[in-house]
Amino acid sequence: MKIQLSDHFTYGKLFRFTLPSVIMMTFSSIYSVVDGFFVSNYVGKIPFSAINLIYPFWMILGALGFMMGTGGAAIVGKTLGEGRRDDANRYFSLIVYVTIGIGITFGTIGAIFAPQVSKFLGAEGELLENCIIYSRIVLLCLPLYMLQYLFQSFCVTAEKPKLGLTFTIAVGCTNIVLDALFIAVLDLGIAGAAIATGIGQFIGGVLPVIYFAHQNTSLLKLGKTSFYGKVLLKTCTNGSSEFMVNSAASVVVMLYNFQLLRLVGENGVAAYGAIG
Repeated sequence: MKIQLSDHFTYGKLFRFTLPSVIMMTFSSIYSVVDGFFVSNYVGKIPFSAINLIYPFWMILGALGFMMGTGGAAIVGKTLGEGRRDDANRYFSLIVYVTIGIGITFGTIGAIFAPQVSKFLGAEGELLENCIIYSRIVLLCLPLYMLQYLFQSFCVTAEKPKLGLTFTIAVGCTNIVLDALFIAVLDLGIAGAAIATGIGQFIGGVLPVIYFAHQNTSLLKLGKTSFYGKVLLKTCTNGSSEFMVNSAASVVVMLYNFQLLRLVGENGVAAYGAIG
């Protein structure tokens, strides 16, 4: 039976409604482990260290999508609860379009300055080369990564948590299969890992856009919008706590990696990455 946000929630109903989101986060962690498995076993220690060195920087930028998603979902959900569905769709559309714009902007800037960022994080020599290759590919896919985070929240607001889970599983399976193909079979190295990640995020970012842009059975639909400055400001302030939590965790990993690289070298970063 379909559970609506307007329902009275018992513990059982709350568990059933949130279970897809829990599985979604767990599955995301599992296919990250698979990424590390293929790179470390088929490409080598230094490329694996490069991924772990640049990954926190990428996560900080991706967390902007999480901020827009959690902050915006609260506003859109409140607006839906007030019975203003047209306004909710306009706010939803604005948040999606602005997130795409932010992703393109920061992704492009990050890709341009990838060598400088990698050096700042302590990379040099072969490690630096691998960091640049991987980071430029994944940063150019940053809008897709941010949209993936965004729609994890909005699928719940649209009363489609199972749809969000479906997209996440599709992303994970695509990434795993393409990792095996590009790395183990075609021997594309660290670039293959980055391309597999980007294609997976295409599914997680673009397919939800296509779904919400057409007539659907959810509460939300992408369409025309206007600029609502207060809505965007409230979205950012609402989601700032989630952004700070994710960013703080990434900064801690950066500091660990920097010290491990200085004291132990690539072995330390690889070991910490494997445990992480």
